[in-house]
Amino acid sequence: MEATIFNGFIFRKGKTVRNFVGCMFIVLFLVWFIMRCVFGIQLQIAVTGHLKRAADANTISLAQKELTTALQEIERRGLKTDYTSIFFQTPDEDIEFWYNNLSSASKELEILSPDASQLEKSNILMKLRETLLDKGENGAQHVTCPDGLSIYPRNVFFAIWGLISLLGAVGYFMVIFFDN
Repeated sequence: MEATIFNGFIFRKGKTVRNFVGCMFIVLFLVWFIMRCVFGIQLQIAVTGHLKRAADANTISLAQKELTTALQEIERRGLKTDYTSIFFQTPDEDIEFWYNNLSSASKELEILSPDASQLEKSNILMKLRETLLDKGENGAQHVTCPDGLSIYPRNVFFAIWGLISLLGAVGYFMVIFFDN
């Protein structure tokens, strides 16, 4: 039986369909991975980047401006209620709590008197920073945001797509590896 070598893989004649399907699973998985990255970057540009800037702001007006920008985008995307989880509704995936927390922080900034003392302003900014940022496992700070928000409301679709394409790609590599 003739064989063709392509980048270290041996393709035997008669295995064309298997190779085509296997390559399609690999392509589907790569597209899934790229789409997850793109949606994550888009969320960072439109929402979490502004939340980080609000947390880092030194003045009430700058913090209010960035928080308002983020809240407007959150409302435009309809991210006010529901959970990002697929199976279990865990607190870290509660969009409504997150949105209400951001809204109440924005209201606190709005009602702060312009005559407020520097201490009051500093306290509000510190409280805002604690609301918007969390410390990670290694001590690095990141913006508080429900897991899976970047692909919400398509979480189920992305989970099924990722699982099927990954299993198909792994299965294809196993068939190639164990095929003598």
